[in-house]
Amino acid sequence: MTDGLPALIPGPLAAREAGVAPATIRKWVQLGRLKPAGRAGRAQLFRLEDVFAAERAVRGTARRVR
Repeated sequence: MTDGLPALIPGPLAAREAGVAPATIRKWVQLGRLKPAGRAGRAQLFRLEDVFAAERAVRGTARRVR
């Protein structure tokens, strides 16, 4: 049972859901395009909606460059 908070997922799962490589998630964090919402040990955890927002922003930028 959840308390209304969004689920947090690890980077590799977030990458799979967004259709990108895990290294892409790490790069987005380095570049400040995505911020981890928590940690589980050493693993960074993300909100899926944040990952999708970062993915949309990157794709939108790529379209404008062409």
